[in-house]
Amino acid sequence: MAVKPVILALNTSGEPVAHRIAAALGALVHGRTGRVAKADAFFPNALDHARDLFAAGVPIIGVCASGILIRAVAPLLADKHAEPAVVSVSDDGAVVVPLLGGHHGANRLAKEIADILGGIAAVTTAGDVTLGLGLDEPPPGWALGNPDLAKDATARLLAGSSIQLDGVDPWLTTGAGPGLSGLAKPPRTASQNPVRVVTGLARVADAEALAYHPLQVTLGVGCARNCPPDELAALVQAALVEANIAPAAIAGVFSLDLKADEPAMNELARALGRPFRLFSATDLEAETPRLATPSDVVFAEVGCHGVSEGAALASAGANGQLLLTKRKSANATCALGLAQAPLTALAGRARGRLSVVGIGPGQAAWRTPEVSRLVAQADELVGYGLYIDLLGPLAIGKQRSDFPLGGEEDRCRYALERAAEGRNVALVCSGDAGIYAMGALVFELLDRGPNEMGVSDAAHRVEVICSPGVSALQGAAARAGAPLGHDFCTISLSDLLTPRADIIRRLNAAAEGDFVIAFYNPVSKTRRTLLAEARDILLRHRPADTPVMLASNLGRPTEQVRYRRLDELQVDEVDMLTVVLVGSSNTRLAQLGEGPRMFTPRGYARKIDGDLAVAKTGGRSA
Repeated sequence: MAVKPVILALNTSGEPVAHRIAAALGALVHGRTGRVAKADAFFPNALDHARDLFAAGVPIIGVCASGILIRAVAPLLADKHAEPAVVSVSDDGAVVVPLLGGHHGANRLAKEIADILGGIAAVTTAGDVTLGLGLDEPPPGWALGNPDLAKDATARLLAGSSIQLDGVDPWLTTGAGPGLSGLAKPPRTASQNPVRVVTGLARVADAEALAYHPLQVTLGVGCARNCPPDELAALVQAALVEANIAPAAIAGVFSLDLKADEPAMNELARALGRPFRLFSATDLEAETPRLATPSDVVFAEVGCHGVSEGAALASAGANGQLLLTKRKSANATCALGLAQAPLTALAGRARGRLSVVGIGPGQAAWRTPEVSRLVAQADELVGYGLYIDLLGPLAIGKQRSDFPLGGEEDRCRYALERAAEGRNVALVCSGDAGIYAMGALVFELLDRGPNEMGVSDAAHRVEVICSPGVSALQGAAARAGAPLGHDFCTISLSDLLTPRADIIRRLNAAAEGDFVIAFYNPVSKTRRTLLAEARDILLRHRPADTPVMLASNLGRPTEQVRYRRLDELQVDEVDMLTVVLVGSSNTRLAQLGEGPRMFTPRGYARKIDGDLAVAKTGGRSA
């Protein structure tokens, strides 16, 4: 899913312009708290909020001074090919400035906004200013087969060379601008060789020519389960050579929805850099009258008379045709369809994705950029309502399905089944999704057999992505100092899913092993005794003054951190939002100006003392 831009309104004077842009683009307005009266979401700090959106890959349109956006995203600048568009707009809408991502949508977006507002797009990219277009950003429905040549070609054109065009002009055929044709004049001098541009579906033999291809070819594929990826790739390559089609002319890879999780097909789509789209057997069966090689065997197996030809035709549209009939290898088939015009939108549905994300304690600064990006890309957010709320403006405008505490299995099953319908779903967890959270349950549901209350066959074919988050254990340790400097373990004191006897057994083992221990789920309204039992077990193995850290609401405005001796640990000052960190027999508190800091030595001091002793004895053991 393409991520829609967010319009930032920082003050009252720019508020009307922000809403005009939002209405025209179908986007949301995020407003500065206390300075903007109406917005879809509010934020307290412009720099932090813009930085968070940028890290998530969300295009930003700021109705504000350019410097604000520059200062916000500057610490995150790295790969210009991956950054989202950033555009600033003056409060009166007179000037629109693309700041970042010029050839990745920002220039186009700036021009669109300028048209909406009747202002000026202050585009500064050399190619756009002088040539009226960016060679590395062809119009929708077209692809540049060799983008690595665009920079040099642009430099040559700016130095006085012209274009030698062989084929149709992509910009003129789509009405996207002045086009290449105006530059297709003889060079001013013999030494200024023209930039050669070739367009069309065919492979371009001239390695020095810019090759633009219309996205009119649809690639239908089929294969046996677990077909070797190399076999399918080789079959497709041979088909493209036979039809003399450039790989860049392929609009997408298409197949039957039963093949959504087929590794060979997914690898093929990734290698080609094209979307993978799916059709139901009913959709493909409707193409039977147009198939060149219908098969009753295939129908008996999957419910349609042809997969590769049917997918190629269904994706090419009612007026499309077969460009290359089915080609076969031992385990795979492929066919090529030809759409009547370049495709700017694809038929079929995407393979569903479930992103199991840990958002950390909740504050944006402790949320990883990858998690923010997966949340921004998601169509739907699923989770405990409080955790979704902690995403703040990043969740605004998205479909959300809130679940109460408890019923975790229903929550995970719902998320998987929604993804099975082709949606991009994020299952939102606090902390790290794989630590006492939903990650394990998702895979447990997928691992269950058909009679074990698992999930549908379609849910087994979704893509599952797990993204790490800052766990409560890590957050507490960072606030404490370095209590996890040596061996440690975590134990959940909830006996809801774990037998009490197992918890006691693990407590004894951890106490005897002298581990630093992080207790999760230390108490609940009805469970008040296990933490006291844990304290008593540990006191049999480590000193009474062993430091204990109680960390509540980590990373949130109500965060509270306090220290206790192990023998003074009281159950009544602990709740479900508290992480209890109990030191080992070696853990100590360092008294600093800011207060005590908890740490567990790794043994470096003992090693240094030993090295000094050996040195004093001339290398002999002391």
